[in-house]
Amino acid sequence: MKIPIAIADDHQLFLKSVSMLIDHLPQFYVVAEAVDGAQLLQRLESAAEPPAIVLLDVDMPNLDGAATAVFISQRYPLARIVALSMKSDDASVITMLRAGACAYLLKDLHPDELERALTEIHQTGYYNADVANVNYRRLLHGLLENEQPGFTPREKEFLQLACSDLTYKQIAAQMSLAERTIDGYRESLFGKLSVQSRTGMALEAVRRGLVQL
Repeated sequence: MKIPIAIADDHQLFLKSVSMLIDHLPQFYVVAEAVDGAQLLQRLESAAEPPAIVLLDVDMPNLDGAATAVFISQRYPLARIVALSMKSDDASVITMLRAGACAYLLKDLHPDELERALTEIHQTGYYNADVANVNYRRLLHGLLENEQPGFTPREKEFLQLACSDLTYKQIAAQMSLAERTIDGYRESLFGKLSVQSRTGMALEAVRRGLVQL
């Protein structure tokens, strides 16, 4: 049985292209599509079945991605919410994570990665492109997949702040540390979490339960 997916994106060419791509995947099909969050919620009420995965554009009129994610979480608690965007700034990522997204995908991703992401999200409830890709830090440090590095209290404090909309400079001020020290925490945690970006770090920290959003 195919897995139902709902999509909302205000760029209709992109919306139709992604819908066609998903409908051609062996495991998935599109149960509802819409040009904004309000329309999606309306169309889901008459959909053949509730969505297992919901792809949401971050910036949409009427009801944006974050607001739509909150409504989806309330009405369809079993649905996995995935953010779609051309934006990769920290504020957009954190906002979507706080709204309930389990993955943040950039719109320029390869179709093969989209299929891999959808499969992993359906199976595990989570997808982090940083972890999915070959990570040079893991290779350099010889870390094994099953290793569970420890985290100091200060690293956990930094992680919690990194999952907010604060800049690294503001985090340094709040922790009463030099910016160079914050850079050191960031690089250390990139290695421990096997990620390469703040987005990946936030996603992995949430997945492991190291922070509370």
